[in-house]
Amino acid sequence: MIIIVKNKDTLLIDDFKFKCCIGKKGFSNKKVEGDLTTPKGIFNLGNIYYRSDRVQKPFSKLKSISIKKNMGWCDDPNSKFYNKLIKIKKNLKISHEKLYRKDHKYDFFILIKYNYKNPIKLKGSAIFLHLTKNYLPTKGCIALCKKDFLILAKLINKKIRIKIN
Repeated sequence: MIIIVKNKDTLLIDDFKFKCCIGKKGFSNKKVEGDLTTPKGIFNLGNIYYRSDRVQKPFSKLKSISIKKNMGWCDDPNSKFYNKLIKIKKNLKISHEKLYRKDHKYDFFILIKYNYKNPIKLKGSAIFLHLTKNYLPTKGCIALCKKDFLILAKLINKKIRIKIN
């Protein structure tokens, strides 16, 4: 089974067709940090993260990790932690995205393993499958409504891949 992001507003898996949204500037074969595009390609998925103070642990075969206040995702290309989960400390001098957010976009999210294993500087980071309420374009992620995200979470396992065309 594979997840297919068919175009800028359609995600397919099995017999399910979900509305989604992607990066503000569409798809790209040459993703660059901060360019507002969603990378094209076929990628593995990582863990599913969730805000346990807001939502219940999702039913999924993926490993589930509760998001803590000190969790971030490094988007600093000059850091050895580029495109990795980090602990946010008071004097942290590297750029990062906070995972514990006031909005609800990251109440649930799944890591898309783009530029992940041996990250290349400036090639892009923090590409997630996360939540949306209004389907406005993202900064490069793919977003679904909560109901559809939870259906997707039930269908997938750690062997599944996502194809973004």
